[in-house]
Amino acid sequence: MVGTKFVQTSSAHRHLVHTRALDFWLARGAIALIAGLQFLFVNDLTLGPHWLVPTLELALLLPLSAATAWTQGRAQRATTEQHWRLVAQHRRAIRVAAVILTALVTAMNTFALAALVRALLAGKSAGAPTLLLDALNIWSTNVLIFALWYWSTDRGGPALRSLRSERGADFLFPQMTMEAKASETPFVPGFVDYLFLSFTNATAFSPTDTLPLTERAKLLMMAEAIVSLLTIALVAARAVNILA
Repeated sequence: MVGTKFVQTSSAHRHLVHTRALDFWLARGAIALIAGLQFLFVNDLTLGPHWLVPTLELALLLPLSAATAWTQGRAQRATTEQHWRLVAQHRRAIRVAAVILTALVTAMNTFALAALVRALLAGKSAGAPTLLLDALNIWSTNVLIFALWYWSTDRGGPALRSLRSERGADFLFPQMTMEAKASETPFVPGFVDYLFLSFTNATAFSPTDTLPLTERAKLLMMAEAIVSLLTIALVAARAVNILA
């Protein structure tokens, strides 16, 4: 469900609060897709049994999704400042759990890339088709992972993003530079905006239409570009060399 609410607080300030659930489900869907991609690794690039990490991720995702849906329902029914305070507490707990889950999938993808690079340097790599599949898998997972990082960190995360000034933003989106009419809803980036940011950074190795404003944002974009560069330049190039 998509919607917004104006909430009157005790300090007599009116805040625009987004109760849009679509972004949360897109983020959870990204985690599920990452788990599916990890099941498809052709080489042995995971810690423990092949099914262990994806199963753990899905086991964490299910209660997190249920808690998100429940909190979104509470937010849509909230009418008083006390209601919103409880919703904020639940959202902070959910955000901590989401960051832990994102850190887990980041560690697993980094391990997979390191294992593949190590196999290449040791001359133990598989054939070209297998390398290309693994490279595509790691690269796609990388795009989804950093879309989650951008979405969950910019301006305090999705639950607080609409309440914070653009001056505290980690990223400058083009819509933020446009003068909005008084009757228009202020622009608040959604998960698709961060997915596009992640995709363009992984392909161009630099900002395109969206600029990083904080050190945290710049470090995240640097980390994503490094993983993407290693995957494309080293792994994929080696596979093409084998084919040639």
